[in-house]
Amino acid sequence: MIKHRVAAILIGRNEGNRLIAALAAVPPDVSPVIYVDSGSTDGSVRAAQQAGAQVVELDMSRPFTAARARNAGFAALASDPPDFVQFIDGDCALADGWVSTATAFLAENPSVAVACGRLRERFPEASLWNRLCDAEWDTPIGKTRACGGIAMMRSSAFANADGFNPNLIAGEEPELCVRLRAAGWEIWRLDAEMALHDAAMTRFGQWWKRMRRSGHAFAEGAALHGRPPERHFVTETRRALIWGLALPLAALIGAAFNPLALLVLLAYPLQVLRLAPRVGAVRAAFLTLGKIPEAIGVAEYWLRRRLGRRSRLIEYK
Repeated sequence: MIKHRVAAILIGRNEGNRLIAALAAVPPDVSPVIYVDSGSTDGSVRAAQQAGAQVVELDMSRPFTAARARNAGFAALASDPPDFVQFIDGDCALADGWVSTATAFLAENPSVAVACGRLRERFPEASLWNRLCDAEWDTPIGKTRACGGIAMMRSSAFANADGFNPNLIAGEEPELCVRLRAAGWEIWRLDAEMALHDAAMTRFGQWWKRMRRSGHAFAEGAALHGRPPERHFVTETRRALIWGLALPLAALIGAAFNPLALLVLLAYPLQVLRLAPRVGAVRAAFLTLGKIPEAIGVAEYWLRRRLGRRSRLIEYK
């Protein structure tokens, strides 16, 4: 049996004990382990070095993105690239057995570039916002169109695609998957536990910012790959604009001429009722409400683009 080499790339900034847990969860036969730090001030660099990781410190005079950090980690492997690379965020910890499961799947399926599994929230009971994240991670099993930031990738496919787009502040993983699929590769979600994630969201404002970031990612993704046949994030962008901008504006403007125009807002509870049987009442309510910050994120992207300004990170932690 051929032994396939697997490396790990972790990215983080001021993750503290979460980073230590992430490094400890990497199996001992995964080597090297690259930690890419983005300006931490909490001793993360030293903790990673003590854990045996090779550390890459980003030049923070240039705009930081998670995509840029992951690319920097992969560049550190250039002299001796492994067969597969497990990407991990510093607030995640791999599940036991995941690396061997993903490695075996990629080895047996040479047309597959990316394998991901079930990502779970470490503390779903801590807040409603964490539970919403956990539900979001529960994506369908099988061949899929995209992955998240925690995934195992075939090194050759990643390199041939030139990695992540370093200019994207969000949505860089689905954007990479668009290019991988265009090159003939497949993306798979396996029926296996992959990792625990710590969203650490305890406030409504954090959830709101996260939804804004999603809207920004939808708009930028559609701008890059929105043309047929891909139509990347076009539907998501349209939904955000209809539910988060067009309907509220129609109700407010119409009410200036006829108060009955406010009845348009009944579309929101009706939408919740439509979604509730499939996703539950609470999640349905927040999926509907979330279209408002998503629309703001879409508007922010286009405003900055029109003004010729670079997008800035939208961080919820």
